[in-house]
Amino acid sequence: MASARRTPNFPTRSHGGHDRPGSRDAEKEQIWKPMLDNMSSGKRLPEKSLLVLGGTPETQREFLESVSTETANSRRPPDRGRKPPVANQFALGYTYQDVLDTDQEDTLARLSLYLLATPSPSFTPLVKPYLNPRTLPNMLIVILLDWNHPWLWIRQLRDWIRVLRSLILSLDDASKMVLEENIQTLQDTGRNVAAEPSSMESVKIPLGPGEWDEPLGIPLCVVCQNADKIELLEKERGWKEEQFDFVLQYLRTILLKHGSSLVYTMPTAPGSLQTLIHSTLGIKSLLKQEQLRHNVTDRDRVLVPPNWDSWAKIRILREGFDVEGISERWSVDIEIPRHMRTTNGQAVAIPEAAEQEKGGTQPSPVVEEEQHGPSATSIYEDTIRNPETDFPLTGVSKQTTGIEVTSKDPQKFLAEQVTVLETLRREDDNEAAMKAARKESDAPSTRAWTEEASGVVEEHIGPVQFNMGGIQVNADEMVKRLQVRQCHFPCW
Repeated sequence: MASARRTPNFPTRSHGGHDRPGSRDAEKEQIWKPMLDNMSSGKRLPEKSLLVLGGTPETQREFLESVSTETANSRRPPDRGRKPPVANQFALGYTYQDVLDTDQEDTLARLSLYLLATPSPSFTPLVKPYLNPRTLPNMLIVILLDWNHPWLWIRQLRDWIRVLRSLILSLDDASKMVLEENIQTLQDTGRNVAAEPSSMESVKIPLGPGEWDEPLGIPLCVVCQNADKIELLEKERGWKEEQFDFVLQYLRTILLKHGSSLVYTMPTAPGSLQTLIHSTLGIKSLLKQEQLRHNVTDRDRVLVPPNWDSWAKIRILREGFDVEGISERWSVDIEIPRHMRTTNGQAVAIPEAAEQEKGGTQPSPVVEEEQHGPSATSIYEDTIRNPETDFPLTGVSKQTTGIEVTSKDPQKFLAEQVTVLETLRREDDNEAAMKAARKESDAPSTRAWTEEASGVVEEHIGPVQFNMGGIQVNADEMVKRLQVRQCHFPCW
């Protein structure tokens, strides 16, 4: 049997009498195929995934530019081909980036980016195929917030966390096991310290209160874009340091429950955003090792790395903030509502009409607050008021000291003024024509009345006289003599 399986070392001969390559070609193929496979696997780039949630197509592109390692002035080598396009106009968008080293020569990883702007449960089936045991250990979720609308942040975070939780519940058992392993790995990251400077043993720091209470199994990073708008909020909206500290404390409290990181960015200064994302995904430079340094004092350059924050550090920022209360209420806020519940392991969106047909009713936010007290979202929105909906009739906002007036578009305003001026011109023309007609009809009577009035005045005040060289002269009599003289002696 062994000899039957042995490959002969001599060439075979066909029935036609012509020699054909036999075992030698097979041996060459067996030698080269493993070598080529080893070479290709050695050059295969590590694949990382980034799920970007929220924002607009424009702010998503700004985020991609901040994360990209290719500088704007660098010339793209021909071997890398064209720059990949960004498709993020409809539903789930996609693009990819090659993470380059500091010298712009070596490629460290291939980064696949999935972009979703609307927190609708209807889009979860589009994202679900990309969450599998192969991609989950190398994935990072990024939620984009905008400083142009800070009063919407907590509601946006609540909606996204609900969508993510319903999506995670719909995964298969193999993916859920990977998520459990990720949670343990993420919690242990950065928590081992040396017991003594000379010892090699490390001691694990236990979790603090409110930390990792609601883990997702996938690392999370919240990016607050356009931090340069902070000055406008201070000047135009009348924001004080209390409001900025309140927003920061609120974000840090609820993100601590998910083990999330936080960073403020602006288009001109992305700060440590690139380093934060690369370190979270495990992408390390071969030439330069950059360290993440926390920053919670500069209000426009905030950076909270993962596994760094705690309730004690949050309280230091400003006294009087209810960390425990907000943390407990946030756990209630992110509970998956009935219209996002799972059916047969898949998250589905149940319309309110279908709920009513089944006999179920969707509780209103007012009823929920009466039952459970004010929610974390309502507490935030009561403090950070939305100027677009606050006092819509009078235009007065609690965040300002005056009256806000929304100006019209200049071209639309000028077009309206042209119509008004044309109407006024026609009215002036009609009024002038009516005055002219009235003057013509009243001219004879006015002339007769003027002559009669002149005679009455002359009889009342007498002739007009003036002194000329000591002689009293009658002006009317002099005028009559001059007229008679002109009649008798006309000018030639």
